[in-house]
Amino acid sequence: MKAMQSDLLLIAAPTKAGEEFMKQIRLAGFPYVALTNNKMEKLKLEGQGVKKIIQVDTSLPGSPHIPDYPVGSIILFEESLTLCCRYIQICRSWTLGPMYVITQSVNPRLIYKGLGADYVIYSKNGDVKFLLSSLLQTNKLGSV
Repeated sequence: MKAMQSDLLLIAAPTKAGEEFMKQIRLAGFPYVALTNNKMEKLKLEGQGVKKIIQVDTSLPGSPHIPDYPVGSIILFEESLTLCCRYIQICRSWTLGPMYVITQSVNPRLIYKGLGADYVIYSKNGDVKFLLSSLLQTNKLGSV
């Protein structure tokens, strides 16, 4: 699987920093799909204007169905170690594109990398605006 121009950025943004990043992605016009594991967050995302949402059951063993959308890069904002690990396990098979984990803790770096994350970014405030230009190049997001 190779990243194509139609590939979408997949974002799990259960944190304030994640919500802000998703808002920036939306304002920039980048195509993306949001990832959640519960109905309340899905409703919240819909209320924020998110059009494409994948809701997965993180309590089930094994990998759930492959999404209807072609996935390019993946960005996971860490809310909890357990949830982030589960998202990595579920989503890693969906793309060969890079997977980023944004964390406020330095401790889980090797755990996330061991599960398949390509980049683990430590950020005290979760501000990763600098990723926008990298994602633009990697996914050719601006040309969709």
